[in-house]
Amino acid sequence: MSTSTGRKVTANISISLDGHYNGPAGPGDLGAIVRYAGTDVARDHMNKIWENATTAVLGRGNAEGFLGYWSTVATDENADPRDRGYAKWLVDTEKVVFSTTVTDAPWERTRMVNAPTVEAITELKGTDGGDILVNTSPSVLKPLLAADLVDRLYLIVCPEITGGGRRLFEDGLPASSWTLTHQETGELGEMALIYDRVR
Repeated sequence: MSTSTGRKVTANISISLDGHYNGPAGPGDLGAIVRYAGTDVARDHMNKIWENATTAVLGRGNAEGFLGYWSTVATDENADPRDRGYAKWLVDTEKVVFSTTVTDAPWERTRMVNAPTVEAITELKGTDGGDILVNTSPSVLKPLLAADLVDRLYLIVCPEITGGGRRLFEDGLPASSWTLTHQETGELGEMALIYDRVR
């Protein structure tokens, strides 16, 4: 078992009732998730994920989608203030993007990393700063869960069963205990949950 020291590693992700972060049609099959992303509970939850974080960690695919979209929200005066707050944080904060193919970051304040996830995050934990947020990037989150390096999970559980897709919690993860430190339920039945790793 890892004895986590240094900066906290946190992660946010939305999953279906049957534990999938996408549907059976692949990475773009987000129908069970997307309709809950704009609810008040989800937006309030999104503000919690970044309040202590000074580094955002993303996989390359997510970075391309996220940074293209959120950079426009950051300057949109008509956007929900919660969305703008998150967007400004994401644009302004230090970003670490994992990629095996792209070496030059097309975004400001971004470092591209082509190294084993656990090794790179362990090194990052030894630096100064606030929380390291793995931002809706299962390709980064899954190896960290397998190495027991995640200190906090921000989950949105959507009241949908996808019947297939990629699963966040796969068999073979090390056993671990978690404390529920926050919980909120939205009008559509979505649940915002914050779990802290018991060490």
